[in-house]
Amino acid sequence: MSTEEPARLERERDARGRAQNARPRDALGRPLPRGAVGVERVPEDLVLAPDPALAEAQRLLDAGMPFHAHEVLEASWKAAPEDERELWQGLAQLAVGLTHLLRGNPRGATTLLQRARRRVALYADAPPYGIDVAGLVAWCDEVLGSLPEPKSEVRVPVLRQPAER
Repeated sequence: MSTEEPARLERERDARGRAQNARPRDALGRPLPRGAVGVERVPEDLVLAPDPALAEAQRLLDAGMPFHAHEVLEASWKAAPEDERELWQGLAQLAVGLTHLLRGNPRGATTLLQRARRRVALYADAPPYGIDVAGLVAWCDEVLGSLPEPKSEVRVPVLRQPAER
């Protein structure tokens, strides 16, 4: 082992010493080799109000970037009031479940979409922010019913009822 090798293996760290991963990523969030050109990352300190978060997550889903949509939704989940946390966690799981499906991991997709469906469905009686809870539950059922091998291209989930988008 050369004297340079340990430095090469060290992870990037932020000012607080937390590990960072500065490697570029592809549209599905997979790390690319250092120096490769990846897609723009979601800032780790992102904080958006619910309406802009849903709009940005939908934009990323529509662009074929569900991993990045997951990061937006995960930031909202972490910042959400207690009575909305299950919803935002479910939305984040829905996006990462789609990520697993598009990466060719139907088992991971199944697990995450089942969790997402269960969490999102809790808000069926009073969906906040125009979120299309019924539509998202139906989307999860449709995708889960097609696994392990979807019979056709999976359509992008729609987070909000059309008038709210």
